[in-house]
Amino acid sequence: MSHYFRKFEKSVEGIELPEQFTFPFYYKPHPLVQLAVEQLQADLSSRELNHNFGLDTNAAGTAIGKMFGVLVVKSQSGELGFLAAFSGKMADSNHHKGFVPPVYDMLDASGYFKTGEKSIHELTVKLEKLENSPELAEARKFLRTQVEKAEEDIERLKREIKEGKARRKQRRKEAEQTLAEDEFTTLVQELSEESMVEQYTLKDAKRYWEYKRTEAQANLNKYTAEIEAIKEQRREKSALLQQRLFSDYTFLNAKLESRSLLSIFEEKEQVPVAGAGECSAPKLLHYAFANGFTPIAMGEFWWGASPKSEVRNHKQFYPACRSKCEPILGHMLRGLDVEENPMLKTPENILDIEIVYEDTYLVVVNKPADFLSVPGKSVYDSVYTRMEARYPQATGPLLVHRLDMSTSGLLLVAKTKKVHKKLQSQFLKRTISKRYEALLEGTLSRDSGEIELPLRVDLDNRPQQLVCYEHGKPALTRWEKVREENGRTRVHFYPITGRTHQLRVHAAHVKGLNTPIVGDDLYGKHDKRLHLHAAYLKFVHPITDEVIELHVPSGF
Repeated sequence: MSHYFRKFEKSVEGIELPEQFTFPFYYKPHPLVQLAVEQLQADLSSRELNHNFGLDTNAAGTAIGKMFGVLVVKSQSGELGFLAAFSGKMADSNHHKGFVPPVYDMLDASGYFKTGEKSIHELTVKLEKLENSPELAEARKFLRTQVEKAEEDIERLKREIKEGKARRKQRRKEAEQTLAEDEFTTLVQELSEESMVEQYTLKDAKRYWEYKRTEAQANLNKYTAEIEAIKEQRREKSALLQQRLFSDYTFLNAKLESRSLLSIFEEKEQVPVAGAGECSAPKLLHYAFANGFTPIAMGEFWWGASPKSEVRNHKQFYPACRSKCEPILGHMLRGLDVEENPMLKTPENILDIEIVYEDTYLVVVNKPADFLSVPGKSVYDSVYTRMEARYPQATGPLLVHRLDMSTSGLLLVAKTKKVHKKLQSQFLKRTISKRYEALLEGTLSRDSGEIELPLRVDLDNRPQQLVCYEHGKPALTRWEKVREENGRTRVHFYPITGRTHQLRVHAAHVKGLNTPIVGDDLYGKHDKRLHLHAAYLKFVHPITDEVIELHVPSGF
């Protein structure tokens, strides 16, 4: 039996095995996974791994939380247990007792990757030495000096030419009144020759300084050419090393078919991203397939302090990442009976959508939770398609705004293009009042406040959003506490901006309320539904100018 195989410390008797394997990008942890994670987290709490997870404020080094994963498996003898893995490396090592090894150990000192890295590092050291050499600095300074002198000298000559031209003009003007015709002709000739001399002097100066600049540039090029040659050599070595790694980095699937990282991503017409294959899910599955274990269920959780940008809560379950893992797991899960992606299922229990308000010009509906506002890539049924079918004579885009699929509540629909334009103008001018009701997982120390955290999409994990002060769009939310309910808190949110997942991230992020919304399967924990509801809407009727106020209870 492999020493990576962990036996359950608690009895698993009576726990039914799942009918299908976990869909890794959207799942509710199976009871066996929860039991395995509970055991692993107890192990992590008692072990010294020489890695600062950010849980101890006195720990040395940079705080870096980490994703861990468990894979419930059956051994060849039929015994039930689990494997454990961590993403990336810990304490500058890929190997820790009780955790499956990496698919390829890039930290192996005797391996070609570390040898190649050493060679690239030597070039980097050589490059830094050249770039910081006094000779290079002097050559750059000399070139700058020559350019500055040239500019000063040429500018001086241009001023002298301008002044000379003004003097000659004045002399001609005075001579016209005092000199005889032949004397005036002689003077004009002299002045013309004087002008030509000045122009030739300027041209000679430009040629001289161009020669001096070229000479200084050639002197500098002696150093920069060597630097560029080393940079190109480093680029080539790095590309070849990465190409070899991507080709040799191979993954098994349930059919015991092996494919390289490069071929997996090429099939998707993509380039492997940094860190691909180092997450816990590929490690776990590859080890299981290579050693005769049968995968039963899988789950991943975060251990440590939350990063500054993403929403990651200590001990909480999260799905596998999309950009790194989706192509790889697409190959590795072949041969397993995997759960269907629940996000692609068409809702079966939504027979009709409640109409809250309707007149000749517009409609306000109460969108159900877990129902799309507009058609998705794989799911067609949505508020838009229902409204399109209900009002075949309607013109324009219909929906004036949208709600996240998981969010329920008031949604405004225009029956004509003109009405749509006028209503959307109110949204753009922020004259429409909106209030959301939410139930949060914990309690709050304050009664009200503002959250201002800029947001952008997580490029590695769409559609999740993250906080980004450099590239994020401004996002502002006002909130107030309504009451506490059995360790949870009911709040009202007033979004001033309307970014994707704004309220969900502002609630869950450590710099926001640091308390996820109940049922938030992206930024918190699974529940029956996301407890977020667009409860109140106030706007001016685009035709009658009447103020319309609507309220729909949340139902939670």
